[in-house]
Amino acid sequence: MAQTQTGSAAAITTQEPQSLSATASRQRLVLIIIGVLLGMLLASLDQTIVGTALPRIVANLGGLEHYAWVVTAYLLASTVSIPIYGKLSDIYGRRPFFIGGMVIFLIGSALAGTSQDMTQLIIYRGIQGLGAGAMMPIAMAIIGDVFPPAERGKWQGLIVAVFGLSSIVGPTLGGWITDNWGWRWVFYVNMPVGAIAILTAGFVLPKAIRRVQHKIDYIGAVTLVAGTVPLLLAFSWAGTQYAWNSWQIIGLFIFAAVMLVIFFWLETRVAEPIISPRLFKNSIFLISAIAMFLVSAGLFGAILYLPLFVQGVMGESATNSGVVLTPLMLGFMFSSLVGGQFLSRTGRYKLLAIFGFAVAAVGMFLLSRMTATTVQGEVVRNMILTGLGIGVMMSLFTIVVQNAFPYRQLGEVTATVTFFRSIGSTIGVAVMGTIMTNTFQSALQSNMPRALTRLVPPDRLAQLQNPQLLLAPDVVAKIQHSFAAFGAQGMTLFNQLIDAIRVSLSTAITNVFFLGFIIMLLGLFSVLFLREIPLRKSNTAQAAEVAPSGTNRSRALLGLTLALVAREAQKPDANPQILETLSSAVNGRYPHTWSDEQRGRAVAQDIIEPLSISLLASSIGNGGAQANGASATSEGTPTGENDTLPAAGFLG
Repeated sequence: MAQTQTGSAAAITTQEPQSLSATASRQRLVLIIIGVLLGMLLASLDQTIVGTALPRIVANLGGLEHYAWVVTAYLLASTVSIPIYGKLSDIYGRRPFFIGGMVIFLIGSALAGTSQDMTQLIIYRGIQGLGAGAMMPIAMAIIGDVFPPAERGKWQGLIVAVFGLSSIVGPTLGGWITDNWGWRWVFYVNMPVGAIAILTAGFVLPKAIRRVQHKIDYIGAVTLVAGTVPLLLAFSWAGTQYAWNSWQIIGLFIFAAVMLVIFFWLETRVAEPIISPRLFKNSIFLISAIAMFLVSAGLFGAILYLPLFVQGVMGESATNSGVVLTPLMLGFMFSSLVGGQFLSRTGRYKLLAIFGFAVAAVGMFLLSRMTATTVQGEVVRNMILTGLGIGVMMSLFTIVVQNAFPYRQLGEVTATVTFFRSIGSTIGVAVMGTIMTNTFQSALQSNMPRALTRLVPPDRLAQLQNPQLLLAPDVVAKIQHSFAAFGAQGMTLFNQLIDAIRVSLSTAITNVFFLGFIIMLLGLFSVLFLREIPLRKSNTAQAAEVAPSGTNRSRALLGLTLALVAREAQKPDANPQILETLSSAVNGRYPHTWSDEQRGRAVAQDIIEPLSISLLASSIGNGGAQANGASATSEGTPTGENDTLPAAGFLG
């Protein structure tokens, strides 16, 4: 275990370093940005390329029942490692872990290309995920090292835009590589890109600029992994036809909850926690984490089900899902870039958050109103609106929390917000998948032609009740041929079957989009309470979190409480218990011959009442002075978040 809290103040005594942008040349800054972007492109492009090649991989290696694990292993490994990398980068610096993450990722890529069966591929994808878990949070933290909060928006918006670009280019590139070079090259192609990224990062990224006295929280890391993995698995399997029964899924949830409770309890006992529980006492961090969770859940739900709607319900042909999602991702990229520029120029992040959730809510609502007869132009409009809303928020909340905490916690807070984004995408997709499946089955039972039950055996009918039929023209042609054997009636029933599947699928997917609309409204409601503080123009400045408002609020509340106690004690019919309590709080200040009533009233008048006035006056007077540069505690919690005054020192 790490050292106890008593030694924490001594553990961190180094001066906050100046942002690199204040001293480095423009050429070096450009090279650093290129190095970070190459690392991000490596991870984001791989996910979309591999997704396109997966059907071919499964056909070659077999093991269709393990299909989902190829993706799940990657997501689990990357998600659970994110906060650990973030904390370690605060201790040792970003450079070794960013480069190390790319090295691990490339090792996993090389091994995945040599896979001889699905088990090997799943293991090697997990290794890739361990490397990818370092790239996104540390890339954001590197931008934080180089630029102060007031300048980060335009650069972090550019990093997020890389994700949108890879979602458009990746599937097409993956299909081309698979068709021309074979599926193993979707992994091998990472090697030259990764080598360039590692060399660039090695030459241009700033080296570790500080070390702090520390002990690594190994037990915390183990309990975090033990809690997060079963939680994500439980959500991923809860809505699918998995071999485990419902009680085993519930058992996973319970085990995950117990381990996470243990994790957060342990984190309160160490000086260098992986995820400090104090983060969640900071309202700016808490709201930002919730907002990031909701944004991610909505985005990945849209990415997953929009291609299914366009190709399955509308019957539009497309080379791959990347082409279908192009309007969404173009809106996403545009708003992330423009939003980043707006944030850097104005510093108004609350306005951007409200705008983003409002526009995304409108887009999701319009998506939820689509039907099987919706024209392509309406779908494109709805996608663009949704992308414009979500894109502006993907990097916004990272900057918000970075600005609210001292520089020494940059990696921790960045990784924790990224962790919530990853959790949100996994849980959001799982919940939406459950809703889609259940709604489709229910709607299909209502829309299915009753005459089919007389002509088609039950087992064969169950096979026909599959929305994926709409994505396989060759299978549909075979089914149509089999129905032709029943004559004109058979063709009529075939058309009714396809229409029933299409309408039912439309109902199911639009219900998912309506859930996305609700999610965006929840996000909009949450950011209404987001406190806005000036973006710092230097890393050397202390975090400008609303320490004064926390301090003022604590002092004001305590002052009002004491004033009420003093007033109650001085009433003619005062409560004897209050007087007795006040009397016992002093020792030797008043004559021992006085009664409890006399002594209690004297304490209320001479001590409690003046103290309440002093607290109320200080809570008002300190606001303006502290707002321009609040100091932070050694643990990283801005002064005032837990501000309390020792009651034992008030009296006597």
